[in-house]
Amino acid sequence: MHPLLEPETDNASEEDTISPWRNPAAWLREQKLSRNFWIFFAAAFAFDLGFSIYYFLFNLYLLDLHLNEKAIGLVGGALALGSVVGTLPAGFVAKKIGVRSLLMVCFVAAPAMGALRAVAIGEHPQVILAFIAGISMCLWGVCFLPAVARLTSEKNRASAFSLIFSVSVGSSALGGIVCGYLPQWLHKAGFTPSAAEVKRLILLASCAVAASGLMAVLKLQLPSPQATAAEMENIPGSIGRWRWRVHPFLVRFLPAMMLWTGVMASFMPFANVYLSRALHLPLVRIGVIFSVAKIVQLCSGLVTPLLFRALGLVKGIVATQVLTAIALGSLAATQDPRLAVVLYLGFFAMQWMSSPGLYNLLMSGVPDSERSTASAMTLFCNAVVSAGATAIAGTLFTKFGYPRVLSGIAILTMMAAMLFRFFVPAGTTQASALETEVLVADS
Repeated sequence: MHPLLEPETDNASEEDTISPWRNPAAWLREQKLSRNFWIFFAAAFAFDLGFSIYYFLFNLYLLDLHLNEKAIGLVGGALALGSVVGTLPAGFVAKKIGVRSLLMVCFVAAPAMGALRAVAIGEHPQVILAFIAGISMCLWGVCFLPAVARLTSEKNRASAFSLIFSVSVGSSALGGIVCGYLPQWLHKAGFTPSAAEVKRLILLASCAVAASGLMAVLKLQLPSPQATAAEMENIPGSIGRWRWRVHPFLVRFLPAMMLWTGVMASFMPFANVYLSRALHLPLVRIGVIFSVAKIVQLCSGLVTPLLFRALGLVKGIVATQVLTAIALGSLAATQDPRLAVVLYLGFFAMQWMSSPGLYNLLMSGVPDSERSTASAMTLFCNAVVSAGATAIAGTLFTKFGYPRVLSGIAILTMMAAMLFRFFVPAGTTQASALETEVLVADS
């Protein structure tokens, strides 16, 4: 049984674990993360910082362009649909030209498309550009998981994921404050741009921040994929034939992951729109709440490895998902804006804590030689679900309002948690098990 998937072993009793809270420097030294990991970390930091600010503000920018939730849902659905179209080809391209080369394409194409979306006006141009942007953004998801997996070991991989997620959201908290207060600062300086113009300026600046990560990617050296002799025998070698191995772990993992992704895609794109529309909060307060949410995510992300060590990987994921469902259900029931903000922060914390566990579970459940393909398959399935879920949710929010739709999303979130609990067993084994091969094309 794989050590990261063993639920009953109490690793804390077998080794001295240094707390990241009490001694961060010693904790980092204990992880023994390589120089190339830190180079990739710098690239991921810039990309995540830029686009976390971008996606925080973008739907509010669409509101300033007089688009409603239905139109915002269509734009979000087109973005996800672009990922559907681009993810599987990106997985094949990553195998052909290498993850590092595809990363370079990503760091040029994604910020460029983001900038074009920031200057476009009108629903139809936004939908078209969102589709193309989805293709460029999916490159990051296809490359990110295999890159981290290659730059880490089984022992420090969970900590590496948590570190990247936590530090990037911590820095983006500052971006939320800037987004909220920039209009006031410009007004005091004598500039009086419209709300849409201020948001457009911030969106363009965030694209530049994301693109700056290209400098780190150019210095990055990724090790070659590691594969055992048994795995090499299963790698397709005949010319003119593409075969896609579907590992038994993915058969169990993907349905649960798709449901979880679908329910998150039903609310996450509308989270800040909810603060503006349902709670009637101004941009300054939304920016502050966004920043506090990022700080909460930072703190919760740092304790995530401890949670998974205590409960086991699958049970830890289920616990965070159950708490996410409770937060969403309570958010639907409350009419007190102050309580709603607290529940909103709780939702963001619990939803974020599940992410390192899900990625770690995926990367630990398949062999190194299949991680690019497994990542592409997972992102493809997630994008298919997200495209429909976001568009449908936008229509439902417009027709029925937030409380009733949020109640339904909470129920589906609880169902996703139960699917992980009973369909993805805690005893999931590493990828040395028998594999099922599916013929994709034969020429």
